[in-house]
Amino acid sequence: MSFDFELGLWNAWIFMLPHLLTFPFFFRLGKEKGAPHPTGVRISKIMEIFCITSKLIYFPAVVYSFFVPLKLGTIWFYIGFPITLVGLVTSWRVLYDWAKTSPGEPVTRGLYRYSRHPMYVSASLFLFGVSIASASWVFLLFSIIITVGAVVFIDHEEQQCLKHYGNAYREYMKRTPRWIGAPKSER
Repeated sequence: MSFDFELGLWNAWIFMLPHLLTFPFFFRLGKEKGAPHPTGVRISKIMEIFCITSKLIYFPAVVYSFFVPLKLGTIWFYIGFPITLVGLVTSWRVLYDWAKTSPGEPVTRGLYRYSRHPMYVSASLFLFGVSIASASWVFLLFSIIITVGAVVFIDHEEQQCLKHYGNAYREYMKRTPRWIGAPKSER
């Protein structure tokens, strides 16, 4: 992996911009659907700072992406490109799953049948794919920080969902893997 730094048309921003544009839709849908708010579930100050930092680092990654050339025509690009596309398409599907869920109910349809956190799984896939396609160790570092932040934050988020949705979310947790896998039988 290298440290190329140049402003160009064929840089990582081509992938980052469409991914970034999903954020306003998630925020709007979360508000409309009555998604749980981070109140009532306590976490340590250090964990809170780490979780916030890991989410905010996405924005410097977007800025950095304008200066990171994709390694077109190399094995890096041919491996990273499909991983990036899978991450991008699944993030759009997650958005669709949210939109199709009734307000006040946990999202359990679509990709949420196979993962309680497909948003984090798809974001991690996407970011690692961009890291590979651009062969950038700095972008890889951004990806690792964001992914570790998600892993750390998951328990807190699930506690929020349990408090907000109660038994409906508890039952969902019993039948759906945290990260990815086949759903358990609903018998």
